[in-house]
Amino acid sequence: MARSSDIAKADESVMKPPHRSVSMPKVAAASFAGAVLEWYDFFLFGTASALIFGPLFFPATNAAASTGAAFATFGVGFIARPLGGIFFGHLGDKLGRKVTLIATLLITGTGTFLIGLLPTYASIGIWAPIGLVILRLVQGFGLGGEYGGAALLTIEHAAPNRRGFWGSLPQASAATGLLIGTVIFDLMSRLPRNDFLDWGWRVPFLLSVVMLAIGVFIRLNVLETPDFEHTRQTDQVTRVPLFSLLAQQPLNTLYATGARLAETVSFNIIAVFGITYVTNVVGVSRSVPLRGIMISSLVAIPLCPLFGLLSDRWGRRTLYLVGCVCSFVLALPFFALLDTGSPGLILVAMVIIYSLAPTLMFSVEATFFAELFHVNVRYTGLSVAYQLSAVIGGFVPLVALYLLTADAKSPWMVAALLMAISVISFLSACLATRVDK
Repeated sequence: MARSSDIAKADESVMKPPHRSVSMPKVAAASFAGAVLEWYDFFLFGTASALIFGPLFFPATNAAASTGAAFATFGVGFIARPLGGIFFGHLGDKLGRKVTLIATLLITGTGTFLIGLLPTYASIGIWAPIGLVILRLVQGFGLGGEYGGAALLTIEHAAPNRRGFWGSLPQASAATGLLIGTVIFDLMSRLPRNDFLDWGWRVPFLLSVVMLAIGVFIRLNVLETPDFEHTRQTDQVTRVPLFSLLAQQPLNTLYATGARLAETVSFNIIAVFGITYVTNVVGVSRSVPLRGIMISSLVAIPLCPLFGLLSDRWGRRTLYLVGCVCSFVLALPFFALLDTGSPGLILVAMVIIYSLAPTLMFSVEATFFAELFHVNVRYTGLSVAYQLSAVIGGFVPLVALYLLTADAKSPWMVAALLMAISVISFLSACLATRVDK
């Protein structure tokens, strides 16, 4: 296990790696391309859980029980993410960012493609939901290592005064993946219902193989980050990054985990639970929330680099705290607008809160969190903090469904949950200590 002095020296030495000429657009493209696929894969499952997986894989006597089972499977993927974060964080801090990112891409993409081939409950009975759970675990395990590596691939190549901007570009891949997945799923859902249930829902999952091939090709042609190369050349790679992280930086790990909760919870309430609420409770056509997610994603793509650019001027923590405040303030108006049943107001609600809460926080959090950890445990620290919070966020749609049922289909307890989480994240972000000056 590395000693505190070793880690401090490693951080100090790696902070000034040898200058190396590199094309930042090429690095950003490599990070972005692979991350788009992984977010496409993961978010696609969320949309399918809200609309189709219930009747296909979890037939039940009532729609609520069927949807609840689908949401539980959606949450299972988040259980696997911390395991993937620890495993690939270890590889990323030991072997390098590049090789680890290729592995995560292959694992997640394969899991998604196989979901598109999976027989339903009507064909193979109980083995269908079992297979779906296993493949969801595969997805989650792969994505667990993607977030930290994709962010570091750009952040560690970038100049210190431009890290916010370049670090925000891989974050824009999340909105891009969500947009592509939602558009394709929406197109398929317009098929005659029997065709959609029979084969249409499979198309978005099978198409992931195309993006997988593109992502692997691009990532094979990018250099390892100078920070990691310098760490390896100076023999500062720690033996067990997780042990070193927990021994030397337990509080920052805890604070980063708490800070991220508002981002993941607000996103899942909007993009997963919100679709079900608007469709099944408010009684609006499913095309309305799907259109809302598409517009929100389209808006978020340019907002990510804009917020990243602002963070280079005003600071990551400042923008992140603003996002926490927006998550708190907009929770009640969000559901009030959904309850109007007006398609226009529903779209406004989804776009505004998506842009000012999860998008604002997500744009800057990779760089914000990366600067909380020493270089030789950074991949592990970033992955662990992000994925531990993801476990809680992943089960929010299921918890929200329970709160909705307990409160006679009233959304106000769900709004109160989001507000409470926002306070926790605000305090955590205030307490986190930056070590990367």
